[in-house]
Amino acid sequence: TATPIPRSLALTLYGDMNVSFLDEFPPGRRPIETQLFHESTRETAYSLLEKDVKKGQQAYVVCPLIEESESIDLKAATDVCNELKIHRFQNLKVQLIHGKLKKEERQQIMADFKDKKIDILVSTTVIEVGIDIPNATIMLIEHAERFGLAQLHQLRGRVGRGSQASKCLLIAYNALSNEGKARLNAIVKSQDGFVIAEEDLRIRGPGDFMGTRQSGIPLLRVGNLLRDIKLLELSQIEAFALIEKDPQLTAPEHAKLKDMLHHTFREHIKLMEII
Repeated sequence: TATPIPRSLALTLYGDMNVSFLDEFPPGRRPIETQLFHESTRETAYSLLEKDVKKGQQAYVVCPLIEESESIDLKAATDVCNELKIHRFQNLKVQLIHGKLKKEERQQIMADFKDKKIDILVSTTVIEVGIDIPNATIMLIEHAERFGLAQLHQLRGRVGRGSQASKCLLIAYNALSNEGKARLNAIVKSQDGFVIAEEDLRIRGPGDFMGTRQSGIPLLRVGNLLRDIKLLELSQIEAFALIEKDPQLTAPEHAKLKDMLHHTFREHIKLMEII
């Protein structure tokens, strides 16, 4: 999947899903070159974008906010669009798109972008799904540290959809946390959705196996889903064999196991019964 979340991968590792793997690029697709920049080298990133756009290619500039916020110091799409129009790319067509626009307006903007009437599309994450513009070969993401790993992978997938070489330029601001560094390093080093999903699982945790959280630390005290995959596979075989033999755990030798399960998962019993 282009949008791996920790819980999905955890469920496959934990043995709750049968999985078919699609692990190849579509024919003709080329890897996307991903680079990380910081606030001090922001100008370099925009110079790379400008170079490609002047060759006739198109670009996305993605921002985490629509408008400037008094409480959060982040680059807003409206401000970045005005900055690029007025101070940087006066001779290029720069357009803004975001989720607050009417559906018809967004559709018209995307149609103009596809028809090459727009050179640079400044956007929020509204473009992360359902967009296929082969001539859009470069994406610049402002405040990349504010996005999750799966979301960065999804956004990056908007470029590289044709046969031309493509780039994804990440700009990070301020001091990065260890988790932030891990996320950005993972997206720079790999384009493999499986590798990225595993790293996201390691960073964020798998969430609830029998609940609704899609990330977070599970009930496991000792086991590690990624490190102990062979042990988990063996446990799955043993568990299925036990359930096949005694599905209600009514045998005397399984009484303690049944009591332990009810004690450990008492908050999830109703959900387990529904399943």
